[in-house]
Amino acid sequence: MRYALHFLVAVLLTAFSYYSGSLIVTDEHFVWQSLVIGLTVVSMGALTEKLGAPIWLIVLMPFPIGMSLLFMFLGELVGVWAVAYAVTLTIYTILHMFVSYLFHFHSLIPAWKLSKRTVKPV
Repeated sequence: MRYALHFLVAVLLTAFSYYSGSLIVTDEHFVWQSLVIGLTVVSMGALTEKLGAPIWLIVLMPFPIGMSLLFMFLGELVGVWAVAYAVTLTIYTILHMFVSYLFHFHSLIPAWKLSKRTVKPV
């Protein structure tokens, strides 16, 4: 149950990052697409982790998927997509630092632990 909750939180926070990034750059609402990207990106990271991949691959694998889905859903030129992705990553990183530091939640970037306390997986 705890894993499912952490998975859901990671999906929602990732989706929020994509939603915010696309909204800032394109000024459009992007809710369901952001949820699809969040679910896909977090699922890919979880699957990669479950298969026993090294931590660098767990962190790396979701990037091309998130980038591709964002490009597809935005339907904009490459320059607009690149700015939207950069803004999304900035929001994602700041959000991770905040959530990791205050709540000791490390599911957004598993390899990047910002606090010494860890949450034990179930």
